[in-house]
Amino acid sequence: MQVAQQVARKTELIPEIIPSGKSCGAEVTGIDLAALDPATVETLQRAVLEHLVVVVRGQPISDPQLIALGKTFGELEPPGMSIIGKPYLDEFPDILVISNVMEQGIPKGNLGSGEAIWHTDMSYRPKPCTIAILHALEVPPTGGNTYFANQYMAYDTLSDELKQKLDGLEVIHDETYNSGGQLRKGFKEVTDPREAPGARHRIFRTHPLTGRKALYLGRRRNAYIVGLPLEESERLLDQLWAHASRPEFVWHNEWSAGDTLIWDNRCLIHRRDSFDASQRRMMHRVQIRGEATQ
Repeated sequence: MQVAQQVARKTELIPEIIPSGKSCGAEVTGIDLAALDPATVETLQRAVLEHLVVVVRGQPISDPQLIALGKTFGELEPPGMSIIGKPYLDEFPDILVISNVMEQGIPKGNLGSGEAIWHTDMSYRPKPCTIAILHALEVPPTGGNTYFANQYMAYDTLSDELKQKLDGLEVIHDETYNSGGQLRKGFKEVTDPREAPGARHRIFRTHPLTGRKALYLGRRRNAYIVGLPLEESERLLDQLWAHASRPEFVWHNEWSAGDTLIWDNRCLIHRRDSFDASQRRMMHRVQIRGEATQ
């Protein structure tokens, strides 16, 4: 009887992509993340390419199921260095834990409870991850919302003058701090952005699948436009970040436990609201190995 019920449930599922009506974002319904058939995979991949970020609501999945979901998009990329200097989950080192939970004075995840500023994941690497998948295990009653900004639109709406000025220029993407401002294990404070450790990427990135250009800034802290006087670089970066995060480019997700977000890291920036430090928030993330930026 139980098998028959499972089969009946599966046959009743009809995948649907529901756009947010904003510059990016969609909800995918009628799929089962614990049973990844070809139709489910095709629906998710198409939705991410078209809407840049998608949410599947209320489907708790295990860590092996999260890993299996990630592998439908490509080879997994190990996460960046944690603030404790090793993976949070010894059994699953490809999973990054994002949490404010402490046990015996030891963080159980990155970022804490403060705001996570606008950023692109792992852009400090020469080949940044392409797709990121974030699954909510525990969420606070309020706060901790995640916001995304469409960087295709950010590029398209830049002035022709800025496009000409910045075309071909590169930015240093600092590796010293994570997006919550926490110093990564093994790194030292940076006082001159021109000397920051991290990869260099062109300010305008071309998406390998869509062929569209996107503004590609990484994160603001310790960034530097290579070859410019530092003062000019700082001024231009402030101008670009104000443009990249304009409200009309933004969609946001209000989390519930069991939600999963999947986004294209090549053409979005994202940020997170702060939340009450006394409330638990626990997220598990996998990311997909990337390609050199173009």
